[in-house]
Amino acid sequence: MSEQSTAVDVTPCCPSLTQRELTVGEAESMAAMFKALGDPVRLRLFSKIASHPDGEACVCEIADVGVSQPTVSHHLKKLREAGLLTADRRGTWIYYRVTPSALAAMAGILDASG
Repeated sequence: MSEQSTAVDVTPCCPSLTQRELTVGEAESMAAMFKALGDPVRLRLFSKIASHPDGEACVCEIADVGVSQPTVSHHLKKLREAGLLTADRRGTWIYYRVTPSALAAMAGILDASG
């Protein structure tokens, strides 16, 4: 059973901030991603998944961020809703991966070289 999020399209939607002014839709899309990463626990979870050697991580491998398991689940859900993570259920565990274009989209908008 797949638990992939489809809340936000994270294809590289937006030009560099120095290239041109963002449209309302582009700004909303990118703001959702940056807002999701604005919480220290979410940022740590995202980092644990993004830097995991296998490119994906079981929730059992990343839950040690100093908050309860239900809170970890809440934060992972927010990251999925922002389009930053995808998830697959395998038996009783859920495995998370960074959405392939999420990092490129965020890096692209901040690229000063335009």
